[in-house]
Amino acid sequence: MDKTLVIMAAGMGSRYGGNKQIDGMGPHNEVLMLYSIYDAAKAGFNKVVFIIKHDFEERFRELVGDVVKGSVKVEYAFQELGDLPAGCSIPAERTKPLGTVQAILSAKDLIHEPFAVINADDYYGTSAFKTMVDHLEKLSPEKHACMVGYYLKNTVSEHGHVTRGVCDVDENGHLTSVTETYKIQPFPDGTIRDTEKDPNGVILDPESLVSMNFFGFTPWLFEKAEERFTAFLKSLSPTELKAEYVLPVLVDQLMHEDGLKVDVLSTDAVWFGVTYHEDKPYVQAELKKMHDDGTYPEKLF
Repeated sequence: MDKTLVIMAAGMGSRYGGNKQIDGMGPHNEVLMLYSIYDAAKAGFNKVVFIIKHDFEERFRELVGDVVKGSVKVEYAFQELGDLPAGCSIPAERTKPLGTVQAILSAKDLIHEPFAVINADDYYGTSAFKTMVDHLEKLSPEKHACMVGYYLKNTVSEHGHVTRGVCDVDENGHLTSVTETYKIQPFPDGTIRDTEKDPNGVILDPESLVSMNFFGFTPWLFEKAEERFTAFLKSLSPTELKAEYVLPVLVDQLMHEDGLKVDVLSTDAVWFGVTYHEDKPYVQAELKKMHDDGTYPEKLF
């Protein structure tokens, strides 16, 4: 059975100012997701499904897909704004993507086995992929998932606000809630605050675990996701241009309404990513360090 990694790479990167998914970050201009694919293949993943847009398919294949196809099976799914469930519609003037649930649904016909999902523009750490691939084999076919959590304090940006799924976990290591929180940023006094509704911010626990969209699912998810995505679309105002339906919200709903159990996986892996263009120099420096210390070879693929 394939061990499948799904990489969501169809986002617009509006805060970054371009297609950060295919912007060079490594010492030899490697895009960030190549590090995830290298780590995933080393951990035992043998199939990668890329979720992209048609309008940069050629460039994506050149920079990513063709580079790794000798090391893993490669398949493509396409997230397009107008690909909607039957009976659903959106305003003609909408340009903003509909979210990560639509992204995952675009790949449903390519996946028939337990799978992991990640963002293209995040670095998740070598050990996280080994932890995930081992746990995928333990998932029950239905109503069971897993998630690698990261500490909030390690996932904020000094250059603006970020969106994170803030998690609560019980004493048995099971996720009990995920709250999608949209405007998290560090303050000069060292606190981290949610500023969505109050410019002074609500202080958050820096040791809180957050979702970085590193989930493990079984194909059971797809039918439930389509049902929920359809309901989300039908609930929108006819003039709504920005609302998205995202994986942490779906997971929270399935936990509370469909009996989904989510195991939170512990890892010592370090996370970093690019939300703003100003984050790029830090990411470049960290990647260079890992090439220099032997974590990564001179050439990944």
